[in-house]
Amino acid sequence: MDSIDLQILNLLQKNGRISIKDLAAQVYLSSPAVSSRIEQLEKNDYICGYQAVVNPIKMGYHIKAFVNLEVEPVRKKEFYPYIKTCINVIECNCVTGDYSMLLEVLFPSTSELDSFIGELQQFGRTKTLIVFSTSIEHRGIAFSQEE
Repeated sequence: MDSIDLQILNLLQKNGRISIKDLAAQVYLSSPAVSSRIEQLEKNDYICGYQAVVNPIKMGYHIKAFVNLEVEPVRKKEFYPYIKTCINVIECNCVTGDYSMLLEVLFPSTSELDSFIGELQQFGRTKTLIVFSTSIEHRGIAFSQEE
């Protein structure tokens, strides 16, 4: 991993659809050299995939929330398969602190969020934080290009 690989990662995080030609021009390499570097970054799991960022509001998901959930360790085997089936859960993290899980969820309405919280409480105590606004959207990892 060198400074050019870091530049490539930064550029791809900003625009996953950037052409190899444009990438090559920005990092001052040939297109085949950039293509080869991207292949290696993918092969070595530095790049895990590419996806479109969809506007949840336009899709009818007006409620974003973070849900803390206290799950007993013995219930995790039951919890993980359940939570994977919940399409409104966009991220689930096992965390330290008073709660063992932190979920990021999207719902069209507070009543649907409330129903979900009711189902979730079979696994333990919850604490829900509804998002009013987001000042910084997910923006990827910023890599320093110093060597």
